[in-house]
Amino acid sequence: MKITRKDIDKLNSVLTIDIVKKDYESNVDKVLIDYKKRANIPGFRKGHTPIGLIKKQYGLSVKVDEVNKLMQKTLNDFLTKENLAILGNPIPKENLKLDWNSDEMSFEFELGLSPDFEVCFDNNKAIDLYEIEADKKMIDSQITNIQSQYGKLVSKLNVEDGFELNGIFKNSELEVENSSTFQLKNIKGKLNIDSIKKMKIGESIVLKTKGLFNEESDLTFHLKLNENNNIDQISDVEFSLNEINERIPADLDQDLFDKLFGKDKIKSVAELRRKLKEDAEKNFLNQADQKLLNDVTEYLIDNTKFNLPHTFLKKWMQRAGEKKLSKEEADAEYEKSEKGLRYQLIESKIIEKNEIKIDLDQIKNFSKELIKNQMKQYGQLNPDEKELESISQRILSNKDEVKKISDQLLSQKLISLFKSELKFKTNKVSYEKFLEMAYSKN
Repeated sequence: MKITRKDIDKLNSVLTIDIVKKDYESNVDKVLIDYKKRANIPGFRKGHTPIGLIKKQYGLSVKVDEVNKLMQKTLNDFLTKENLAILGNPIPKENLKLDWNSDEMSFEFELGLSPDFEVCFDNNKAIDLYEIEADKKMIDSQITNIQSQYGKLVSKLNVEDGFELNGIFKNSELEVENSSTFQLKNIKGKLNIDSIKKMKIGESIVLKTKGLFNEESDLTFHLKLNENNNIDQISDVEFSLNEINERIPADLDQDLFDKLFGKDKIKSVAELRRKLKEDAEKNFLNQADQKLLNDVTEYLIDNTKFNLPHTFLKKWMQRAGEKKLSKEEADAEYEKSEKGLRYQLIESKIIEKNEIKIDLDQIKNFSKELIKNQMKQYGQLNPDEKELESISQRILSNKDEVKKISDQLLSQKLISLFKSELKFKTNKVSYEKFLEMAYSKN
């Protein structure tokens, strides 16, 4: 057996595998002998069918199968031995002259080679890096929400602004019946508001659904609409008032602080504000880092120049999936995926050059940190190590979760590398301003 490589250019090669009879003959004979032992052919006892008859009946199909196995092994061994960095998979070239009855056969494969390039971190123009601050407006809003959430409800007899109204929205014809709570500020139109204000507990009124709520999505939410009764089908709804409640905000006292953070962890409103600001800004770090990663990705793609074997990759895409693509479909798919492919190659080069490694211990420790942060959100500030270990083991038994956590860890390592190697311009902004500045272009 002989394998040769011919380079067409720096990005394309052709491998030729020449196979002769002695390369596959012994394997074919072994399979045919096994067939002979198991063959159950009329006129012959099991295991006593003449080998000539077995060869005549099965010989060619066995030969094709064994040659293909040998060819695939030879191809894989060559790529591994030569350490060839290829894109996609080898594509077999069509051979109209191939004769499977011949003792000597030749097969050719097209290869798309990974380009040789360097990644440069010497950016002249600084990339925006956002530090998101939780401003006074945000903290005030959080405190108001906390006081409302932990406040108490006082039953009322008359509807007034600011009160919470609970009742049932019903449309018998379309089988809609849902209990929901809202305030007058959610309702649109003076006529609707005046009608609801006149209601007493136990009374019902019919409301037009068009323009009933300030936000159109609220109609779907309060009526629990689904694919069987969409907005277009419902013109009116009956509302029955069950409760009128005034929500009295909770006092900002030690009892509330203890409910939020544990006994005596927070002892004043000033400490509460500092804690809320600190927690919010920690949560913002992930969003700022994700934006940084997106921007660095775009920078690297735009500033790392190399060619790709476009023709090969488009041809490979035509054959790679379960459904074969037309040339036009493959061209369109390539246009959509080219940037992603470029970044995969750039990222691989960065990982290799900077010797970034991720092992099971790192994944395990990282998963525990993720679990800790999640448990903090539910007030569990000091989880038991055995509990962490148990949850971590359960998560890491799922391959998809391991991949997900590994990807998160890799992103974290890359972000740290980028922050140390690239030039950035720091922008300290509110969260509202961050959303406006960071995503207004998209």
